[in-house]
Amino acid sequence: MNIKIAPSILAGDFSRLGEEVKLLEESGADLIHCDVMDGSFVPPITFGAQTVGAIRPHTSLPLDCHLMVLHPETHIEDFAKAGADNITVHVETCDIPALFRKIAEYHVKKSAVIDPETAVERIFPAVEEGADMLLLMSVHPGWGGQKFIPETLKKIELLRDFCIRCGRTELDIEVDGGVTEENVRDIISAGANVIVAGSAVFRSQNMAETIRRLRG
Repeated sequence: MNIKIAPSILAGDFSRLGEEVKLLEESGADLIHCDVMDGSFVPPITFGAQTVGAIRPHTSLPLDCHLMVLHPETHIEDFAKAGADNITVHVETCDIPALFRKIAEYHVKKSAVIDPETAVERIFPAVEEGADMLLLMSVHPGWGGQKFIPETLKKIELLRDFCIRCGRTELDIEVDGGVTEENVRDIISAGANVIVAGSAVFRSQNMAETIRRLRG
């Protein structure tokens, strides 16, 4: 399965995000992960559709927008028009079938995500609803730099097995939080193929080399 690296701009320098995404593309990243937080679903506030629109001209890579927000249905149009290529919504905050239909209206890819406390079975229906990707949070959403929650590995295995049984063998499974060069092999072996990495990439001395190593 094709391994994709999706650096999170949450760990980047917000004063020069245009330059940061250009550098990520030059360094071999496959997607740009955009962590959107509203201060309600998770305590911090990060950025919104305007920031996504601002970085859109600086990269040809897909913009992977993870909406950690309450009432995500009110934001779909803004992110689609800003240039999002994929919009990920939490099963804890919305009706997935309805949100997927709304996202599809804008010809944007649709994904679902669960928090660490949520049973992996909660995301199974999104497979049958035509999800383009599934995201498992491997840290508590809200802050970068946390340690990977080991129990996530079993969730990855169960989710990959369910996808195979549904005939969706190649469905992307994304993991976000605490990914390092030391644990990425286990994450990929469990069945994930889209790796979100913030601190691991932005704090490295050589982004290109780090991305290459994360890819396995």
